[in-house]
Amino acid sequence: MAFAPDHDVPIPYMQRTRDYYVALGYANPYRWAHFADVPFTPLAKPLAESRLALITTAAPYQPGGGGQGPGAQYNAAAQSYKVYSDGTDAVPDLRISHVGYDRIHTTAEDPNSWFPLARLRECVKAGRIGALTPRFHGAPTNRSQRVTMEADAPALLQRCREDGADVALLVPN
Repeated sequence: MAFAPDHDVPIPYMQRTRDYYVALGYANPYRWAHFADVPFTPLAKPLAESRLALITTAAPYQPGGGGQGPGAQYNAAAQSYKVYSDGTDAVPDLRISHVGYDRIHTTAEDPNSWFPLARLRECVKAGRIGALTPRFHGAPTNRSQRVTMEADAPALLQRCREDGADVALLVPN
């Protein structure tokens, strides 16, 4: 067994994000949210009997909003600044050009990697998940921890409760 070559190392996402914030003109580098006490709640019932809510940071396609397809350059104009919801009965046209992901090593051509609604529907059919909520929910990516904690997260929780979710799957992009 041989070691990987020296250039084969993890991508330093945290440092890249900090550097990116400074390059955007923010006075301070990005500070990752880190909590000393993180609550954990075990499932109240098996996943095969649970109703699952899907939460994504993907945003609806915006015609006229510039490049948004697979491999598109970062496009801040394509992001959503408000929590949104849509039905889980069909797979909508969502995109991820508004998030900072590694465009050198990833193509983003497989939407199931960042919005697995079709795969989750297969899991329901196979009996691995009890049901999906009637809606999925979109979480904004506006880079504000304050707005996320004070507005977006409570709105997402309220929508999950309205839909009778037992468990939520957050798929960040």
